[in-house]
Amino acid sequence: MDILPILSTLRRHKITALLVILEIALTCAIVCNAVFLVSQRLERIHMVSGVAEHELLEVELANIGPKADDSARTAEDLAALRQIPGVTSVASVNQLPFANSSNNSGIKIDRKQNKSSLNATTYYGENIADTFGLQLVAGRFLKADDYVDIDTAKKAFVAGDAKGLPKNTVITLAMAERLWPGQQALGKQIYMGNDLPLTVVGVIKNLVRPSIWDDATAQYSMLVPIQVSDGVYAIRTAPQERDRVLKAALEKLKQANPHRVVLQKRTWDEIREKFFQNDRAMTGLLVGVCVALLVVTALGIVGLGSFWVAQRRRQIGVRRALGATRGNILHYFQTENFLLATIGIVLGMALAYGVNLFLMVHYELPRLPVMYLPLGAVVLWLIGQVAVLGPAMRAAAVPPVVATRSV
Repeated sequence: MDILPILSTLRRHKITALLVILEIALTCAIVCNAVFLVSQRLERIHMVSGVAEHELLEVELANIGPKADDSARTAEDLAALRQIPGVTSVASVNQLPFANSSNNSGIKIDRKQNKSSLNATTYYGENIADTFGLQLVAGRFLKADDYVDIDTAKKAFVAGDAKGLPKNTVITLAMAERLWPGQQALGKQIYMGNDLPLTVVGVIKNLVRPSIWDDATAQYSMLVPIQVSDGVYAIRTAPQERDRVLKAALEKLKQANPHRVVLQKRTWDEIREKFFQNDRAMTGLLVGVCVALLVVTALGIVGLGSFWVAQRRRQIGVRRALGATRGNILHYFQTENFLLATIGIVLGMALAYGVNLFLMVHYELPRLPVMYLPLGAVVLWLIGQVAVLGPAMRAAAVPPVVATRSV
């Protein structure tokens, strides 16, 4: 179809055409960026943890009675938990992934460094690797003789006694690649906190941090051979046994010492769900915004299309009288809408990159991938064609006799 008559008609209806173009451009810009943000949130929600996700339980206790021997109490608790049928592994830990705790340390690869090479989460607790279900990619896990009690380590550090301090560590693959790109990490030495030297004896594939400020550093974690007695227990069992084991664990721990309160009793799935609840809420909000904008755009096209049909009834009747078929009239309005949508999409793409640049500067978001623009264009073209179909079919139904009537 010749588009020159269509362009000529649009020039006589500049305000109406401009409204459609601006509506489509604004929708294109917002929807492209919103869909990109949704994809970022979904990627974050499905972040790899590195642990046996559906097998872990957490129980956290606080003592309300007289001060007891924490180490002895922890040993008693661990022994009681191991007796529960279905428990495959248990550990006393300082924190769990996605638990929103924050036990971290600066890491150097040279004592002479003024600044740390990176900041890493430090996981303490004997038997933590088996309990978490970590995957080893090089070297070995920490052994029982690697571990020292946290109180012993503190006293040794103050006294300058190297014999009472931990000597080895296991780090994540992401951390190893950041510290020594393209090199073997095993046998290398790092300096934790106040220059505590640790030798890397193992590398694990993944272990996410309890709190995440930057997704790029989410896997910067390490296992430090320190025994803790904080009352935080990680329990591993089969997924179908979790409810029963959790109930039994609470009963066992209460029997061992009734003078304690339960601060946490949850599955690791619940930990993860709570950690990402804001991301899920934001995803739902952005999806709602996208749907609302697309619906408003479609309704706007329907309304303006109906207005144009009402305005052009006599013109349409004349064209029908001169031999134009219903198909010609239908294609005319569809082509007209396609041209307006195309202009709006082109402007919207430029505006989308402008919005993305603003988000990059002020919110440190990555650059909008090019793939979202053609995807948004196709969606808006389809919505435009579907939205204009009703008014176009009404226009095609105008009989030639209308040309003889006054309007």
